[in-house]
Amino acid sequence: MKFSYAAYRGLLSLLQEQGYAIRNYHNYADTPRCVILRHDIDTSLEQAVRFAELEADEGVCSTYFVLLRTDFYNPASKASSAALRRIQSFGHEIGLHFDEASYMPELRPSEVVQNIIKECGLLSTLLETRVSSVSMHRPSRATLDADYHIPGVVNSYGKTFFQDFKYLSDSRRRWREPILKIIRSREYDRLHILTHAFWYRDEETDISQTMRTFIHSANRERYRQMTENITDMESILKEEDL
Repeated sequence: MKFSYAAYRGLLSLLQEQGYAIRNYHNYADTPRCVILRHDIDTSLEQAVRFAELEADEGVCSTYFVLLRTDFYNPASKASSAALRRIQSFGHEIGLHFDEASYMPELRPSEVVQNIIKECGLLSTLLETRVSSVSMHRPSRATLDADYHIPGVVNSYGKTFFQDFKYLSDSRRRWREPILKIIRSREYDRLHILTHAFWYRDEETDISQTMRTFIHSANRERYRQMTENITDMESILKEEDL
């Protein structure tokens, strides 16, 4: 499967053709043949918004998991909050993307649960809506094996979503299994699909070009931020000079 918007639209169409109902972590139980669509926002809220718009065009609602502890974006900033609200406006759910590695020293299992609850509360306050699902960012083996039960929060890494569902992921821009072939086979009644909006473009690019474009785009974003904080920024530096 290509990493393009057209290819992802094709994936959504194929799921529907094969009789999979689109569900989320809260409403799948009474649907014997269904798929849960999940997106981890590791780097770019802008790319996530584009993906959310695409899914809305296709009549699909999914779950977008947001990091609170990351150097790539600030969920509390004006621009980021607007992006997250736009994703919500299409009917998508916002969940917490929890990075245990950002805590030092290493967390004990009880501390992982406590911090997930805390971060869900913080994100709920920022969005002024309840956050009730979590996915793990770069989970440790201990976390993968733990099957955490978190009061009031659905753990997308719980055994239910890896044992009762067929899990498929494009992590590191690579499908480890032939996803389109698996969908067409109709072998599995329940699918759990993780995609990262960061990898997808109008036209597919290789991983090095995707990374290079993202790194260069940081210059433009920093310039935009500076123009909002320094009067007459163009008298100091023009964007085309970057």
